[in-house]
Amino acid sequence: MSRRVVITGLGAVTPIGNNVKDFWENVKKGTVGIGPITKFDTTDYKAHLAAEVKDFDVTTVVDKKAARRMEDFAQYAVVAAKEALDDSGLDMEKEDPFMVGVSVGCGIGSLQCVQTNYTKLKEKGPNRVAPLMIPMLISNMAAGNISIQFGLKGKNIDVVTACASGNHNIGEGFRSIQYGEADVMLAGGSEGAITEIGLAGFTGLNALNTTEDPTRASIPFDVDRGGFVMGEGAGIIVLEELEHAKARGAHIYAEIIGYGATSDAYHLTAPIDDGSGDAKAIEFAIRDAGIKPEDIDYINAHGTSTHMNDAFETKAIKLAMGDAAYQCKVSSTKSMVGHLLGAAGGVEAIASVKSIEEGFVHGNAGLVNQDPECDLDCPKEGIHMDVNVALSNSLGFGGHNAVVIFKKYSE
Repeated sequence: MSRRVVITGLGAVTPIGNNVKDFWENVKKGTVGIGPITKFDTTDYKAHLAAEVKDFDVTTVVDKKAARRMEDFAQYAVVAAKEALDDSGLDMEKEDPFMVGVSVGCGIGSLQCVQTNYTKLKEKGPNRVAPLMIPMLISNMAAGNISIQFGLKGKNIDVVTACASGNHNIGEGFRSIQYGEADVMLAGGSEGAITEIGLAGFTGLNALNTTEDPTRASIPFDVDRGGFVMGEGAGIIVLEELEHAKARGAHIYAEIIGYGATSDAYHLTAPIDDGSGDAKAIEFAIRDAGIKPEDIDYINAHGTSTHMNDAFETKAIKLAMGDAAYQCKVSSTKSMVGHLLGAAGGVEAIASVKSIEEGFVHGNAGLVNQDPECDLDCPKEGIHMDVNVALSNSLGFGGHNAVVIFKKYSE
């Protein structure tokens, strides 16, 4: 029999707050963390806006020497993991470190590291490429650095599925505890890819909104949506076996009860147009959770603000849930923080869990004219309501679909 898994810690680094408290307060206010890119000159680029992390200082958690060996995505992950661990009250001196693991994904790794060292290679030759280039750029170094910094010796994985990475890592962390491979897993995602090459690459796909208005840049489900906005940050949650959490008197935020994953097997970047792949992942998660579609109170949607995603995700939700799709609230955290790519699922899991804890569903910031194709109950403003079950949905380039379901904890 599988074991029950609860959430006992939360940690976040986002464009609207570098900790969970600030992030959630700004979510409730509908604060938009999008603005002109400050990391480099965007004069020659079509897109000029992003959702950058602001006033971030990794040295509050690690020393300067350790910080120099981490690129942005790893730094965000370590800081968010520290907050989540502290929040959980987990004392590693009292734990078997081989039963405390990490499942933290990153969609891209460090494009900064690639870009900087390729420039050195071309201008100064191969001997000037940094010796630590490879271990600094590879995406598993978010999970690796968390393990190293906090002495977590258990299962350590990095599921890379582009924008579904965060959810897949939470799901796989959930499974690891369910079936006894770990008692505790730090799970979620991290990303820091706002770079010249990253912006140019996504622009080449016609994936980014090119507006100059931050309030109309990331507008999921709006008829005027025109692409996503690059974001960055990290979202990490502490997953823990229920009896283990109870034995140490841990605060329990919520329970994770379901996980579903599928592939569209269709296209490199576009979700399948009938929504069938994502719909099946939702169905699998609902079945895994042992609930019915009408039990779901809130869906934290992938909601990227691209035309295809929002329309086809709406189809998927309706296909999976039938009439129950119209009975729950649907909102996208990306309306405030942009698209955090591999970190999206981690940050959106925190929003889902806080919705359960506080009985509050955030609105879709910037939603003015809802697209008739996206005809679910997508509130423009936040709503105070009881949330017993929340579903978080993620889709990734390559056709990856990952769904996790959270529930208010009860004995």
